[in-house]
Amino acid sequence: MWLYAATIFVSAFLLFQVQPIIAKIILPWFGGTAAVWTTCMLFFQTALLAGYLYSHWTSERLASRAQTAVHSALLLLSLLLLPVIPGETWKPTGAEDPTLRILALLGAAIGLPYILLSTTGPLVQAWFARAFPGKSPYRLFALSNTGSMLALLGYPFLVEPHIATRRQALHWSTAYAVFVLLCGACAWRSRNLASTAVHDPATEVAAAAPSWRLWLLWTSLAACASALLLAVTNHLTQDVAPMPFLWVAPLALYLLSFILTFDSAGWYVRALFLPLTAASLGSMTYLLSADTEFQTPAKIAVFCTSLFVCSMSCHGEVAALKPHPRYLTGFYLMIALGGAVGGLFTGVVAPYCFPIYLEFPIAMLACAILVLIAVYMDSSSGAHRHPWIWLVGTAAVIGLAVALTHHVRANTRSYRVIARNFYGGLRTADYGSPQSHDWTRKLTHGVINHGEQYLQDDRAREPTSYFGPSSGIGRAIREKDRDKAQRIGITGLGAGVMLTYARSGDRYRIYEINPLVIELAKSEFTFLRDCPAKVDLVLGDARLSLEREPPQQFDVLHMDAFSSDSVPIHLLTREAFELYFRHLKGDGVLVIHISNRYLSLEPVVARASAHLGKHSLLVSDDGDEDLGFFGTDMILITARKEFFNRPSFQGLQPPAMKSAVALWTDDYSNLFRILK
Repeated sequence: MWLYAATIFVSAFLLFQVQPIIAKIILPWFGGTAAVWTTCMLFFQTALLAGYLYSHWTSERLASRAQTAVHSALLLLSLLLLPVIPGETWKPTGAEDPTLRILALLGAAIGLPYILLSTTGPLVQAWFARAFPGKSPYRLFALSNTGSMLALLGYPFLVEPHIATRRQALHWSTAYAVFVLLCGACAWRSRNLASTAVHDPATEVAAAAPSWRLWLLWTSLAACASALLLAVTNHLTQDVAPMPFLWVAPLALYLLSFILTFDSAGWYVRALFLPLTAASLGSMTYLLSADTEFQTPAKIAVFCTSLFVCSMSCHGEVAALKPHPRYLTGFYLMIALGGAVGGLFTGVVAPYCFPIYLEFPIAMLACAILVLIAVYMDSSSGAHRHPWIWLVGTAAVIGLAVALTHHVRANTRSYRVIARNFYGGLRTADYGSPQSHDWTRKLTHGVINHGEQYLQDDRAREPTSYFGPSSGIGRAIREKDRDKAQRIGITGLGAGVMLTYARSGDRYRIYEINPLVIELAKSEFTFLRDCPAKVDLVLGDARLSLEREPPQQFDVLHMDAFSSDSVPIHLLTREAFELYFRHLKGDGVLVIHISNRYLSLEPVVARASAHLGKHSLLVSDDGDEDLGFFGTDMILITARKEFFNRPSFQGLQPPAMKSAVALWTDDYSNLFRILK
């Protein structure tokens, strides 16, 4: 029995340990956006579905010996794909669809090993059911999800801070080889077990085939929980606290709901969780409204707790309706299908079909409706003895629908343009009146202002937001050979406010990964159209673009490629800084915008500057709200120390280093060390 349990635990651990490893490897190639994780989740859920489909087909169609032979051959074949490190040729050029590119990359790098790991849960449970007919295999599903959750929680605390990314992939590949041995042993032990062992005639009445309504309900509830998981994760990482840590917390709670609901102790108590689900859906609806003033930790706690409660209800109803082990693989297939459908809806359909994050309210409303249907389909439910419960439940669903509709309308009414794509949602809105001297138009991504412009003609070319004259970039441009034409590099276009510093004869080269940003900068703002300098727009990730280009000989290079408050880690590594200085003149200035609500980037940049033997200065500007300037923190780095003797830099200090913050490289970074 221990062999089956060990195989399932190890496979589940590896299944979820590889997710953050591979996502971290490819994250820099696609701009560091949270959508990379959502797309990875879509692949993982689709691969899980493929694994469950394989398990169901082989269990139903192949005799035990044939099943053992096929599975053993695939396990050996998968070893040829190790180690699971994607090749450099998969790096995007900027013209491809990032979703398709990521899915193809993951399929080539980890496709077969991941699918085989996915098969282990239902397949080994089926073998267990044949070997031990009197024992329920469903507790092994809880064991599987325990292994998954331990892998997820262990990664940010035990793996990422201590092991370089490439070495993580190598260690994982070694552990996968151990899994192949364990699974091969299970298959060999099960080769002579009759595939009809679970078809005992004595249990045929209990093993009556589930109805199509039941199959559909399993899939729908699983899809709803999956969609809620990704919707909550998207909301947290883009609109509440854009940090990669928050990829892990919702997924761990989602898995915990599987563990508890499929454990024989019966953690899911309908009389408790149905009211909690109603309260959770109401709380999330309230927090989604634009005028709530909750602190960030409180919002994170409410959304994560609410996700857990809703997942408990969805998965609890699924577990309560689980079939006889005769239909075990089909049951898990429907759960996997639901997960894939939820991922497809949230990761592919929604970004390309909805201009705003409609998938979140849709998933919440679906949760309320499906749980009510599940209760209705259970004839033993207390609701059938008390009809008033249906009236309360129906009224609650209608109330939720009305509240969510009001939220969607309220959050779309005041914007000029609302659009989204793979890289997130963008909005523009006008503030003030046409008669006002301060009439402005703003570009927003998530909760972060990405530039604004005065709409009065006489103020249209005034600098605003983060780029005031006393900001780090303002001082650098003003002091760096302003008496002659300048060559300026910018990573991140935003609304184009930086172009207010451009003059005739200057040349600006702007790197922007999001084509939607370029479209809005051209259609909603006039910075690009009215710029007197020569402007080159380069579509694609700034670092990948710079790697492909010859030295650009910039006087000033400004790194400002943040998506909301998310940090593109690959732009802050030793290798990235070496690349920047390859593109700067010998006396050029690198400006790093480090303003961030959650992370202290100062010691990271200070460490990189010291490692390269450069000189750096921290410019903390308080801004001036009356003039439209925000407070900012920027670090200026140059090879020529005398540049900082200029009057603009008197009284400023170098950025502080911390012994706990090591040098970031392409193979190592640690966000926990720099949490504010």
